[in-house]
Amino acid sequence: MHELIELAWEDRNLLRDADVVSHIETVIEKLDRGQIRVAEPIGDGWKVNDWVKKAVIMYFPIRQMHTIELGPFEFHDKMKLKHGYAQLGVRVVPHAVARYGAFLARGVILMPSYVNIGAYVDSDTMVDTWATVGSCAQIGKGVHLSGGVGIGGVLEPVQAAPVIIEDGAFIGSRAIVVEGVRVGKEAVLGANVVLTASTRIIDVTRPEPKEMKGFVPPRSVVIPGSVPKKFPAGEYGVPCALIIGQRKESTDKKTSLNEALREHNVAV
Repeated sequence: MHELIELAWEDRNLLRDADVVSHIETVIEKLDRGQIRVAEPIGDGWKVNDWVKKAVIMYFPIRQMHTIELGPFEFHDKMKLKHGYAQLGVRVVPHAVARYGAFLARGVILMPSYVNIGAYVDSDTMVDTWATVGSCAQIGKGVHLSGGVGIGGVLEPVQAAPVIIEDGAFIGSRAIVVEGVRVGKEAVLGANVVLTASTRIIDVTRPEPKEMKGFVPPRSVVIPGSVPKKFPAGEYGVPCALIIGQRKESTDKKTSLNEALREHNVAV
């Protein structure tokens, strides 16, 4: 399967071949069931399966536009919607939408929200109102995506890592995580934190700041901040993210989360 997907990626004329089409459809079906993933944890890191992303990209041109009618609502798209939520053990509140090819594990709750193709949402995670989970994003177990959170998607370039939110993380209201940023286990992002691949993430818990990009360490408590930057027109503050503390080990996850927010005055 892997080899045929790679061949079709190099020669798009093969998308007319029934066997190739069948293989691509099988990849999307396996994504939908969680049997394969765009990215998977390997030890302390993650491995991106480029060939799976290629299959997702090639799934679009082999699909035909069609009309979907749901009561008074009408949609016109190439992709089917996910279904069978009762059997999956997933709670879906109107008007939540998940596309076929996105995996939702048992215990996931979708408030009115959107989950795109290729995404993986693990067990007991809450996707709160108007939150979006972009294509191929990887969301761990017991994660809370608060209202209006934007988790970016990525398809091309195929070698680009998807956004990864690891187990137990809490993403505060209107936070945005894009461009392959990885949020470590049980980290807390306060409201309106914006993380891109170039965002400066600065640990200010020690006498000297420690700066990083693209990764929030496990159990970090993060709030929005700004740093001065000189421009031809003068010096202005540009956004950054500040690590101001750690979630405590001494209490369970829900209690430690609430304590972290209170102790560090983090809005959610």
